[in-house]
Amino acid sequence: MDSGEAPWRASATISAMVELSLTGGCLCGGVRFELSEPPGSAGYCHCSRCQRRTGSGSSAQARIDGRTLRLLEGEELVKAWRHPDGGFEKSFCRECGAHLFSRNPDDPSQMSVRMSAFDGDPGMRPQWRTYVAYAASWEPIPDDGLPRYLEGKPNF
Repeated sequence: MDSGEAPWRASATISAMVELSLTGGCLCGGVRFELSEPPGSAGYCHCSRCQRRTGSGSSAQARIDGRTLRLLEGEELVKAWRHPDGGFEKSFCRECGAHLFSRNPDDPSQMSVRMSAFDGDPGMRPQWRTYVAYAASWEPIPDDGLPRYLEGKPNF
């Protein structure tokens, strides 16, 4: 990781607590991770940065406490990047380019995992949509009944 402290380094406490089998990784399999607790919530982000990062109209992400994330393999493959204007730091695999995590550099406990990075069903569905004011005109937001926020969702 190029910037800041890696929040996913295993501590003895976290390693001993891992009973939950919520795992995931990147496309090439070089980066593998596990969570010791389930995500707190999940949602879609429609901001222009997520659109460019994913090549789609939104990014489905699960919000987690960053202290519950542990890298099992590939720490040397994780590249962190932050836009010069600020915002959350984005982490991806240097080898295959898969986008994995976002984290608040001011509070490493605030992280998101891309839902597509989980090995299986993470046990929750997106519950809201953020930054809908920036939604891609070429991909209409479905009428799915989820709460919509013009900007970010209050209370990370």
